[in-house]
Amino acid sequence: MSETAKLSLQGKEVELPLIIGSENEVGIDISNLRNDTGAVTVDVGYKNTGSTTSAITYLDGEAGILRHRGYSIEDLAENATFLEVAYLLINGELPNSKEYEEWDYQIRHHTLVNEDMENIFKAWPTGSHPMGQLTAMISSLSSFYPESLNPNPSEEEQFRTIRRLIAKMPTIVAMLHKKNAGHPIIYPKNKLDYVSNFLNMTFKQVTEDYEIDPIFVEAMNKLLILHADHEQNCSASTVRIVGSAHSNLYACIAAGIAALWGPLHGGANQKVIEMLEAIKQDGGDAKKYIAKAKDKNDPFRLMGFGHRVYKNYDPRALIIKKSCDDILNKLGVKDPVLDIAKQLEETALADEYFIERKLFPNVDFYSGIIYRAMGFPVEMFTVLFALGRLPGWIAQWKEMRDQGQPIGRPRQIYTGYTKRDWTARALR
Repeated sequence: MSETAKLSLQGKEVELPLIIGSENEVGIDISNLRNDTGAVTVDVGYKNTGSTTSAITYLDGEAGILRHRGYSIEDLAENATFLEVAYLLINGELPNSKEYEEWDYQIRHHTLVNEDMENIFKAWPTGSHPMGQLTAMISSLSSFYPESLNPNPSEEEQFRTIRRLIAKMPTIVAMLHKKNAGHPIIYPKNKLDYVSNFLNMTFKQVTEDYEIDPIFVEAMNKLLILHADHEQNCSASTVRIVGSAHSNLYACIAAGIAALWGPLHGGANQKVIEMLEAIKQDGGDAKKYIAKAKDKNDPFRLMGFGHRVYKNYDPRALIIKKSCDDILNKLGVKDPVLDIAKQLEETALADEYFIERKLFPNVDFYSGIIYRAMGFPVEMFTVLFALGRLPGWIAQWKEMRDQGQPIGRPRQIYTGYTKRDWTARALR
């Protein structure tokens, strides 16, 4: 396009092309800035830097809008299955009935993992965090499928790896849960749908019948959809930059899992429950902790409120809050920690301090509450986040490879010593 931005630097003026997105987002293309001027930009944390163009997810944090391939998150969460959303993210369109039947069939028939993977658990000490285990397990899949190491796979080879990942991820996540609980592993039951199969592998006991609760299935399906993709976040950017080196897809996803593990990213839902437990141990006074959160001299941080991108209510949080209320009411769950969560929410939403700063509950605040009500241990919360985010990571990786993007290599401004001469000095 003809529109440009002008930059004046040390007496020299350069014109930088503008890139206009389909939702009228404006970006300044600085791809040739260093060649034209010798200068680079500095944007610590990449808060104002677009690393790519993308057709996957549109996010407007000011208006509280989230869409995948043009479809609102509200419509997808209400009407779609997680496998439909996964297909949409990866392939660009929702599947027709024939495409979905084939997609579902391929996923159901790749759910088993190699028996040797169970031996990996024997090397881990008791109490190992399941996110560390998941990172290792997913990375190890490249050893079981060495053809995935081909940096230039055919389209069929690429999709075979994609199908394997989506099919085997819930099996591996259920294995982690069972092993950490000291229970025997439950094998996949391919007559069940994706979410029901996962819940069966997770909660069924070998010696008992397990009735899959449709309330759990509905809630789990929504949670996975709400976590499926979220634009160029920390873990998605990690997957893309590792993938730009033409690392195999299993390694790229393992890198995304490692990034998600951090308490400022996917680990936040675990931190929410840990915070609520601490408040309960201290007497359960929600107002006391709201006051602590407002005190800039107090180290306490209110987890699950606010978001780097959203300056309005996180649309996923609105959906998940309703789901949270529904599941707690239907299950008749009575938990003092959940009562504290509701008190925190009500108090914060009525407090001018939080309203002025647009610090609303986010998806992490509610997801941990639902997982707890369903019976998942807190250490598994971020693992479940990874299960939902998998198709988004794959879509981001595939788009980056399809666009032929170069290897990621940020620049820096050096602030260390200038050249120093070597001088002999006495050992100390």
